[in-house]
Amino acid sequence: MSGPVEQRGIDLVPVQNRYGKPRDLFFLWAGTTTNIFTVSYGALLVLGFGMSFGQAVVAIIIGNVLAYPLLAMTSLQGPTTGTTTMTISRSSLGPNGARLNGVLSWLMLIGFEAGGLILVYYATESLLGMAGIAVAGLFQAILIIVLAIFQMLLPLFGHRWLMAAQKYATIIFALAFLILAFLIVPQVQPDNSSAPFSLMTMVSGIALVVVSGGLSWAPSGANFSRYLPQDAEPKAVAIWAALGGFVPYVILQTLGAGMATVAVGDTVDLSNPLAVPAVLPHAFSIPFMVLTAIGLMVQNSTNLYSSSLNLQTAGIPAKRWVIVLTDTVVCVIISIVAVSQSSFYELLNAFVASLSIWLAPWVMIHLVDWRMRRGRYSLDGLANEKGGVYWGTGGIRWPGMTSLLIGMLAAALFSNSGYFVGPLTALFSPAEPFHAPDLSIPVGMIISGVLYAVLNRADPSLKVADTESSPASADTVPSLV
Repeated sequence: MSGPVEQRGIDLVPVQNRYGKPRDLFFLWAGTTTNIFTVSYGALLVLGFGMSFGQAVVAIIIGNVLAYPLLAMTSLQGPTTGTTTMTISRSSLGPNGARLNGVLSWLMLIGFEAGGLILVYYATESLLGMAGIAVAGLFQAILIIVLAIFQMLLPLFGHRWLMAAQKYATIIFALAFLILAFLIVPQVQPDNSSAPFSLMTMVSGIALVVVSGGLSWAPSGANFSRYLPQDAEPKAVAIWAALGGFVPYVILQTLGAGMATVAVGDTVDLSNPLAVPAVLPHAFSIPFMVLTAIGLMVQNSTNLYSSSLNLQTAGIPAKRWVIVLTDTVVCVIISIVAVSQSSFYELLNAFVASLSIWLAPWVMIHLVDWRMRRGRYSLDGLANEKGGVYWGTGGIRWPGMTSLLIGMLAAALFSNSGYFVGPLTALFSPAEPFHAPDLSIPVGMIISGVLYAVLNRADPSLKVADTESSPASADTVPSLV
């Protein structure tokens, strides 16, 4: 395929093909995060975790302050290397070790993509129902396929189209949610959510905010900053990327926490994103469903673009656009099966909570490695799938892989996803294990980070020369696929 469809996958971006400014990252991440999912996470803190409105706001602020610097730091690596975050992880895990990382990141994004597509389907189904059109049987599958095709277009065309579309999406969604806030805020009753303070609940709530936001976006940081010019100001790259997610998350999650205090019937679960019309005037139900469907498609565009790149790092020898098509088919299959499951929302929340078991150890290893290298990488080493300074033993750098596996084990032992409670974190609340704190993020980060710093301190590739990490020209860019 040619023309408007981006052909580049994880290949290093030549300096003459770089474009954009750091502030573009604000619109990319703001457009991605300004959606109803973000609101529902705030509501979940009150309705699912039993927090008061004030406690939820504290968790929202602390969680996002901790989370979005992670996205900022992974975004810094894009202009330097011209390649993706998962490809850069070859420096800590080796080419074959990074394959595992690519698969895990792909599975995470597929989960988000399918979850988003399912909600788009439900929103569209509600709109059709308002028009007197019933959706059932074969029509159900056809509708999911049509929606998936529309969702696929931006990531199929690629980076330039996606970055441009997110600017407009940010403005439109910001105005739409401003109207939504205008309708909801007068109904907020903070006193309806009074609850005694619990440190364990606060820790778990902060963990949900971290993993649903900046931590889960960190693997995609360099994917979008890699096209920025080599001389892009690092501080500007970091600040604009972080603010693009931080500002919408704090505002919309706070709105969600406030919405959860609105008096509604016992049968209405406001942590369900599609239950929001219960607190809106009837005339706003249709615009809300349209906003929900479009907003989630835009978010999924970012996920779908990144997941296609991650599969290339995992070793799939296919063009990026081919993987976008394949991912779309996978999402369609998952969605068709899932729409018949009444426990979808519970499973989605458990899925998000369990992500920290991998994400927390990986991101700390990745950032410790970046710090140990002082931000300098061998581009030839990142490009090599066989041999090179990052090859390690059998294509695996064992300091990184050992730290990742031990960190994941430790995170699992201290995890509380709502469906699974690790045996060590259960000791904090032996009478009611599901009330134990979710400590997977701090434990996973500390153990994996410290272990990697110790095991990797003698790595000779840490002394890579500056000339080896300088951006390549069109004639010297190595192919990564």
